[in-house]
Amino acid sequence: QVQLVESGGGLVQPGESLRLACEAYGFSLDYYSLTWFRQTPGNEREGVACFNSNDASTAYADSVKGRFRISKDRSTNIVYLQMNNLKPEDPATYYCATGQWWGSRWHDSTLYDYWGQGTQVTVSS
Repeated sequence: QVQLVESGGGLVQPGESLRLACEAYGFSLDYYSLTWFRQTPGNEREGVACFNSNDASTAYADSVKGRFRISKDRSTNIVYLQMNNLKPEDPATYYCATGQWWGSRWHDSTLYDYWGQGTQVTVSS
């Protein structure tokens, strides 16, 4: 059974960091892309970062470039999202999703079939 489990969310102050983890069960992330999305109430899910397992390439939303980093642990079935210098506009429920590599469409949430349950990130002083 395909399952994605996120962890690592929490409450931090502006400028601080968090590391989210997405662990996959029932399949190997070595053969699929893994994308982090975020969503706030009343808004659509926004693609944040994507890891392409085919060649270990990555893609980021402009809003997080230079602050967030997505990576995959080679020895485990986990993809991380390191979030640095968190800003007041970053709070959301963060979800991971898996699927094939969609190229420039990686940020389109409708293309993904498998999702985690989400983890909450709050940034507040």
